[in-house]
Amino acid sequence: MDIRQATIWLSLTLADLYHALTWPELSYVAVDPRGRVVGYILAKIGHVTSISVLRPYRRLGLANKLMKQSQEAMVAHYNASHITLHVRKSNRAAISLYRDTLGFEVHAMEKGYYADGEDAYGMRYLFTKPDSVE
Repeated sequence: MDIRQATIWLSLTLADLYHALTWPELSYVAVDPRGRVVGYILAKIGHVTSISVLRPYRRLGLANKLMKQSQEAMVAHYNASHITLHVRKSNRAAISLYRDTLGFEVHAMEKGYYADGEDAYGMRYLFTKPDSVE
């Protein structure tokens, strides 16, 4: 699998297009050997708006790679100190990925966050800054 910077040619909603145009260096796609997009991450400074991997390509480390790539870009381009995201309270697989694999922590519960009324966990990851040498 290959991780590439996301480009406008993807089928995007208006909100997604806004992210792709405003923070293009923070959004990436995972592409299979035949050039098909099998996963993506859309982010803005300090926040992941959306991350997804097609079901047949899950548990291959793609979400981890997409997240790490976007995090590195946030620090490199914007000197970000943290990253946040929202996840459905019922999405145990995603919560496990974010908490157990990627090191995010739940910092808030947002009642009725989703359009269907489901609650969301607000999760946060703090970037560690290298110690300055004096």
